[in-house]
Amino acid sequence: MKNYPIIASITVDEQISQAIASDVKRVILMTGNITNLGSIIDSLHQSGKQAYVHTEMVSGIGRDASAIQYLADVFKVDGIVTTKSNAVSAAKQAGILSIQRIFAIDSAAIETAVRMIKSYKPDEVELMPGLMPRVIQELKERITQPLIVGGLIRHEEEIQEALKSGADFVSIGHEKFWT
Repeated sequence: MKNYPIIASITVDEQISQAIASDVKRVILMTGNITNLGSIIDSLHQSGKQAYVHTEMVSGIGRDASAIQYLADVFKVDGIVTTKSNAVSAAKQAGILSIQRIFAIDSAAIETAVRMIKSYKPDEVELMPGLMPRVIQELKERITQPLIVGGLIRHEEEIQEALKSGADFVSIGHEKFWT
C-alpha cells in the first residue's frame, strides 16, 4: 500500500462514489451515520477499498469498547480513527486496526502524544495539520508506527513535501488527489 500514499478522507456523503471510482486503497469515513454505515462500508469493500471509521465523526456511534466491537463485528470495518487512547485499546481487543489522530498545537501536545503513542501502541498515527515538515520529520524519528499526515493540505507540492519529510501517507479530502 505504500506505493499509493494517498488516503481519501470522506467528509460528505457525495464523496463516497468519487472515492469508490478513485485509485485510493484506503478511505477514512468522517460522514455517514449508524443507519447507512453498513451500505457505505459494503460499497467500499466491494470496490477493493479498506474502510476506516472516524469514531468521533460518524453519527450514532458510541466511543466505548462495545461500539468499537460492534463496528468490527457488524460492519466489518478494517479499522478506526480516533483521538481517544481507550478506543485504540478497544480496537486491539476487537481485532481491527487503529489510527491515533494527534494534533500538533505546541511542543507540549507533541510530547503528550508521543507518550500516549508509546503507551497505547496504535497501528498508525495521523498528525494534524500536515503542513509542518520539521514536525513530521521529528515525530517520524520518535515513533515506530507508519505516519499519516493530513489537514490543510491543498497543493501537490504540499503532499510531496510531507512525503519527503517522512510521512508514509497523506490523508486528504480533495478528490482531485485521489486518482
